[in-house]
Amino acid sequence: MEKQKKSYNLVIGIAALIAIILVIAIIGYFVSKPKPLVIQGEAEASEYRVSGKVPGRIEELYVKEGQMVHKGDTVALIDSPEVRAKLIQANAARNAAAAQSDKARHGARSEQVQGAYQLWQQAIVQEDVLKKSLERIERLYEQKVIAAQKYDETKAKYDAAVAQTKAAKSQYDMAVSGARSEDKAAARALVEQASGAVQEVESYLGELYLTSPADGIISATFPKVGELVGQGSPVASVTDINDIWFTFNVREDYLHSMKEGDKITVTIPALDGKEVVATVSHIAVRESYATWKATKETGMYDAKTFEVKAVPDEVVDGIKPGMSAIMKQK
Repeated sequence: MEKQKKSYNLVIGIAALIAIILVIAIIGYFVSKPKPLVIQGEAEASEYRVSGKVPGRIEELYVKEGQMVHKGDTVALIDSPEVRAKLIQANAARNAAAAQSDKARHGARSEQVQGAYQLWQQAIVQEDVLKKSLERIERLYEQKVIAAQKYDETKAKYDAAVAQTKAAKSQYDMAVSGARSEDKAAARALVEQASGAVQEVESYLGELYLTSPADGIISATFPKVGELVGQGSPVASVTDINDIWFTFNVREDYLHSMKEGDKITVTIPALDGKEVVATVSHIAVRESYATWKATKETGMYDAKTFEVKAVPDEVVDGIKPGMSAIMKQK
């Protein structure tokens, strides 16, 4: 009887020991089970800088931070007296070029044409007179009444009169026909050049009104009314809240073969832990200074950091750029 009791106690002890071992193993399994890896990132959005081509002074600022604007809405007005002065100069240069072109196209005035005609007729009369004188001198010279020098002088005067008549005729023809085709083409080119200068200045005038390049929210305004801004200086910043993505910095040993097109679940703490399904759109290594951990201390390698971008599959109501985003990996 006593032997059976000892055997019974032994069985109970072994069973209890096995139970204890099982309990310890189960507790150890749950305690040693790796927790999901939590990777924190943030929401980002496309941001546009509103800036102008023309330096000047801010005359009006039509928006405030947090205001919703649409593409093409006027954000600010720049005052630039220099541009208006250049427009006056350009218009004056165009008018002068147009006057020169008209002069070349229409030719000489009627008074100038009439004056050239009269000079031509005067040269003809002078030529006729010298021609008759030459004929008389020539007969006398043949009769050896006068010396050869007298004949040569009269002949030279007649030749000069002929040349003068041709020159007067040429001036008259030029006055009638007007400027050469090359001169007319050059005058037209000057008009086009001046017109281009006017268009350029007018385009600068259009740049005095700065407009929003996209729909979004005014996230920042930089200068105040009355302050000077340089060429290309930003005046305001517009954030497109419809173009939002999540950015994570992930160490390469935590990527787990993550690739573009993978689906991930992102939690937004600011939106009461709302879970959002997003698609990985971009993975690229960060700069060398972004290395988070040097593992050579353990005899391995330096783990580099990769930038992972993910675009939400649906519009997330209430999300703002800068909100934290949590991605969990098993």
